[in-house]
Amino acid sequence: MVLARWTPGTGWSPLELVPHAALELSPAAMALHYGQAVFEGLKAYPRRDGSIALFRPDVNAARFNRSAVRLAMPDMPVEVFTEACEIVVRADASEVPRGPGQSLYLRPFMIAVEPSLGVRPAQEYLFAVIASPVDHFFADGYQSIDVWCAPDHIRAAPGGTGAAKCAGNYAGSLAAKAEALSRGCHEVLWLDSREHRWVEELGAMNFFCVTRDESGTPLLATPRLSGTILAGNTRGSLIELAASLGIRTVERPVSLAELTAGDGRVTEAFACGTAASVVPIGAVTGEAGRSVIGDGRPGEITTRLRDELAAVHYGEKADLFGWMHPVAPSVP
Repeated sequence: MVLARWTPGTGWSPLELVPHAALELSPAAMALHYGQAVFEGLKAYPRRDGSIALFRPDVNAARFNRSAVRLAMPDMPVEVFTEACEIVVRADASEVPRGPGQSLYLRPFMIAVEPSLGVRPAQEYLFAVIASPVDHFFADGYQSIDVWCAPDHIRAAPGGTGAAKCAGNYAGSLAAKAEALSRGCHEVLWLDSREHRWVEELGAMNFFCVTRDESGTPLLATPRLSGTILAGNTRGSLIELAASLGIRTVERPVSLAELTAGDGRVTEAFACGTAASVVPIGAVTGEAGRSVIGDGRPGEITTRLRDELAAVHYGEKADLFGWMHPVAPSVP
């Protein structure tokens, strides 16, 4: 793992590569009491030519800094964030799995480590990057998931931390996730906090659906970023990828009523994120019962976007967007 520390007088210390081990923290470390903790998730992919490449680490670095600023934490230069990820990938190059759908998952994070019980921004922070080999998300084969629309839980509210990737957002989602599982569903479909009407996110992923315009042409729709939705790296990439494939995308409100109407206007729905890439949504369960999306199976556009993105990740198609960041091997 890579470590660095920040203090007001010196800023960030040089990056240090050390063995993966337990962290030593004071019981009064402020992250444990006041939740100053932000993180990112990105992957290093094994490429067809034998190389390894990170997917858009600069985008993750920029979001990491937005999250840090929102929680009154210091930002980190994008190039230092990227270098930290590169160091870990080079050190763990032999751990990068090369099977179908496999990759090395990286978790950069920052926590407040100053020992104090005062309610204020901390004056000492620890940055770290750890990594783990990960398998294909769909252990039982590519398939649609069922989602539970929680009527009495919200993920984020205007003016809150919904657009930040901070630990507290995830802690607050776990009770609803447990309820979804108890109802036989895989994930939670989050609605807005004011009207409980508009779809915002799906679990810890961004949401898309496929509709038809007046001429019957497919139209990809996703909620616009409004401060309560995390700006996903995969989300932004799919919007660009869809445009290159001639699939129009619109960022607009999507209501639960539209999604579950069953009138054929919504033909597909999916969620997307770093861990899972693209996940088809087969049905939505709520207070009114279960509504099947399309025919309940992964849709044509959903699957096409998933496959096209994977082809870029693994070097099976040319990276026309300049998204992949090659990691140079260590010098012997």
